Amino acid sequence: MKKIILSTLVVFSLASCKKESQKNEEGVATTDSTTILNKTEAAKVELKEISQQNLVENLSKKNDTLYVTNFFATWCGPCMMEIPHFKKKIEELKGKPVKFTFVDILDKAAWKDKVPAFARENNLENHIVLVDESKFDDTFFGNFKTWKGNGIPFTHFRKGDKTEEVEGSMSEEMLNEKINSLLK
Repeated sequence: MKKIILSTLVVFSLASCKKESQKNEEGVATTDSTTILNKTEAAKVELKEISQQNLVENLSKKNDTLYVTNFFATWCGPCMMEIPHFKKKIEELKGKPVKFTFVDILDKAAWKDKVPAFARENNLENHIVLVDESKFDDTFFGNFKTWKGNGIPFTHFRKGDKTEEVEGSMSEEMLNEKINSLLK
């Protein structure tokens, strides 16, 4: 008899440990506090949507600052592979005349939740802008030597009159090489 009671208690205990979605005594579904906290934190991040014209102005600044503009999407594996390299360079070059901007152009549906959550998780809230690619006119891709919008990630570097472009994911070494060559 003791074994049956003990077995029943163990089964009941394990069943009550379910974390994600439980029903309380009134039969109302509840969620755990971490789910609520994560949604609240992501909602607090407000990313700025800019126009094609503002983006072009940022891409064409010709001064002593190095502008590194990376076009990405949160669903893009190669984009996500290079993000740690960029984060490391942002930290390394803090206080130097270098400005990093990440442009999400492809997944407007993710702008409300996925992109803000990504920005918060990676401490990139002040570096990400949103641009609606459906509003690009034919002149937009004329700002680049090689890129026609057919692949991401794509990174555009500009310092003064010097520009560099990389289509595809960059290794940490390649990113360092591009930045160092333009900072000379």
